[in-house]
Amino acid sequence: VDNFFPVLEAYGERLEDLEDRIIVAPDRSAIAEVHQVKRELLTIRRSIWPQREALNVLVRDEVPNFEHDTRIYLRDVYDHAVRIIDLVETYREICSDLMDLYLSSVSNRMNEVMRVLTVISTLFIPLTFIAGLYGMNFDPDSSPWNMPELRWYFGYPLCIALMVLISAAQFWFFWRKGWIFAGKWDGPVLPVDPGDRSVTGPS
Repeated sequence: VDNFFPVLEAYGERLEDLEDRIIVAPDRSAIAEVHQVKRELLTIRRSIWPQREALNVLVRDEVPNFEHDTRIYLRDVYDHAVRIIDLVETYREICSDLMDLYLSSVSNRMNEVMRVLTVISTLFIPLTFIAGLYGMNFDPDSSPWNMPELRWYFGYPLCIALMVLISAAQFWFFWRKGWIFAGKWDGPVLPVDPGDRSVTGPS
């Protein structure tokens, strides 16, 4: 039974590495490894559970062939089996939390991409309107209302300057609101007590 402790300690370190990978650069390989760890922990749980039940029977029932020292030893082994099952359940919960962390990381990165695309699209909306307005090609000779600014000497430079000014004003507004260059997201904090991950064998 005690041989499970170093195995679970290795799983604890493995889960810590997976958490760092998911926070820094979440990818499908990391979440696939989390699924694999969860399945392996389930296998360990299925292996230790019958042993715990058998030890429980030996500890609770009065077996005449067992001496007093043997019963004390069996109680100690039973306690170790219970601790192992608790650790397995804790690590399986951590695996579930890592899956939620992965989904949260992917969703947040997608939101960052969508925010950048939205800002870029918003910057070009007024520019597209101005370009479309002066691209209608009305003949100014037919009517004095047909875009008289097309005959201005500095009409084209003024139009370009207006478009640059509008873009700069929008960019400044987005920057003041914190919608761009607001800092890099560091990922959510996994709501798990770090003390639960340190696995030490019985003294």
